[in-house]
Amino acid sequence: VQLVESGGGLVQAGGSLTLSCAASGSTFITMDWYRQAPGKQRELVAAITRGGTTNYADSAKGRFTISRDNAKNTVYLQMNSLKPEGTAVYYCHVVDIFGGYWGQGTQITVSS
Repeated sequence: VQLVESGGGLVQAGGSLTLSCAASGSTFITMDWYRQAPGKQRELVAAITRGGTTNYADSAKGRFTISRDNAKNTVYLQMNSLKPEGTAVYYCHVVDIFGGYWGQGTQITVSS
């Protein structure tokens, strides 16, 4: 399984970014985004099943949208109204029948 993340970077508070994660090598049951801020534990941001059912952390509800293209095995995270506390490394995570796999992470820095 290979995961290729893209879309991170520096953005001002209130701005928007879209992350992408292209996965290959399997058929994925769920595709998720996690984040880890400095000194904090990794936490789930949003998840989506192959059928399109979504789940969001409270901090992401109303501002972030997760979506996936099953034909391309790609998951997206559209993030709007970003806040400085959203500064973290964002990780793609996918699950198939054998287990879970992590991307390398992409840094997002939200300046105030």
